[in-house]
Amino acid sequence: MATSEMVIKDMYDVGLKPRMIRTLLKEDVPDDTIPFDSPSKLSRIIFCIQSHKLLSEPSITDNNKQIERWKSSVDDWVARLLSLISKTTTTPDKCWAGICLLGVTCQECNADRFLGSYAAWFDKMLTHIQSRGDSQFVKVAACTSISDLITRLAGFPNVKKEGTSLAGKVIQPVLKLLSEDSSEAVLEGAIHLLCTVISSFPATLQRHHESVEAAITSKIFSGKFSINLMKKLAHCLALLPKSKGDEDSWISAMRKVLLLVNGYLTEIFTGLEEETKWDEAVRLLVPPGEVPPPSLWGQKLLEDTSDKERKRSKLCSISMFMLSCCEMLTNSYPVQVSVPVRSLLALVERVLMVNGSLSPTTSSFLILAEQEFICSELPVLHSYALELLASVIKGIRRFGKPMYCSLWASYNLAMDVEDF
Repeated sequence: MATSEMVIKDMYDVGLKPRMIRTLLKEDVPDDTIPFDSPSKLSRIIFCIQSHKLLSEPSITDNNKQIERWKSSVDDWVARLLSLISKTTTTPDKCWAGICLLGVTCQECNADRFLGSYAAWFDKMLTHIQSRGDSQFVKVAACTSISDLITRLAGFPNVKKEGTSLAGKVIQPVLKLLSEDSSEAVLEGAIHLLCTVISSFPATLQRHHESVEAAITSKIFSGKFSINLMKKLAHCLALLPKSKGDEDSWISAMRKVLLLVNGYLTEIFTGLEEETKWDEAVRLLVPPGEVPPPSLWGQKLLEDTSDKERKRSKLCSISMFMLSCCEMLTNSYPVQVSVPVRSLLALVERVLMVNGSLSPTTSSFLILAEQEFICSELPVLHSYALELLASVIKGIRRFGKPMYCSLWASYNLAMDVEDF
């Protein structure tokens, strides 16, 4: 006959939690005897852990025996995962599963267990980012699970110093991943981890700011990745000024992006706009008496190329840098900053005023194929310009009315010409 301790009242019974954990360990979580034959099984395990709060281990209950059973089952759960993580060379699929589940454990376990274990868990997972021998999908899992750990750690103000030190250990491995010819999945995992570090422990990147900025912009300049990854790179670039957190860093980052975009547009829009546009942009962005730098992030601000692929790459970079501006305008920032409103509006107007027709005041000329190419790309540029305008309006609440009117008139003029 079943004892009262063996009876389950309902799905909320505390006594059900350790039983479910042990069933998962026995039937679903892989080990030396249980094969890992389907990623869908991992999704089911994670759903069960999260929906039933199996790892939450409350410290207060009427039944101390239940506490011990629950604690013991979570101990076994963690031990199994750490065992799986060590099997990277023999069974990388099981190692991947262990890393994924440890990331979930970082999110779901109670505070006492997390604070007592996060350093050891971090070291276990970091080795899989650093190792040359690990498979691509193991590296992606490690980046994602370390991101989960750092996000959870940022929620404990009393360990901020330890968290900053820990987060600092991922910078060089992530930079290495970004410098290698990694798959898009690995690059996306590395960028996600980098964004997590910037958002959670921004001071970690102060010494590495220039290196990280160069790594991100080099990927944007390449223009060879999917639009999804390019947007993630733009997002990361927008977060980067937070690593210093002062007004000068934000303004400097915005000014560099605007100079680069205007320089690229000067080449792309040759023959389609007035030749004074670059000088106008410089007057707004560069203080009197100074001259604009000839290059930024290793890229010449002004150059002439007839190579279509090079121009297509530059157009992609322009779009992503404009997107980065959008995020800088709408993301939170620790201090108040002076936004270069006139430069931003001038950029929006510059893009929207170009409709593909030849400028009557320019001495340059375009061959038909070049004009056709630019016309085919203009809708994308216009959409990002409008997104930038929306971000300016959202981020800045005290524009002068004439600015709105001038820009609205410019947009209407561009649309009228296109419609005609």
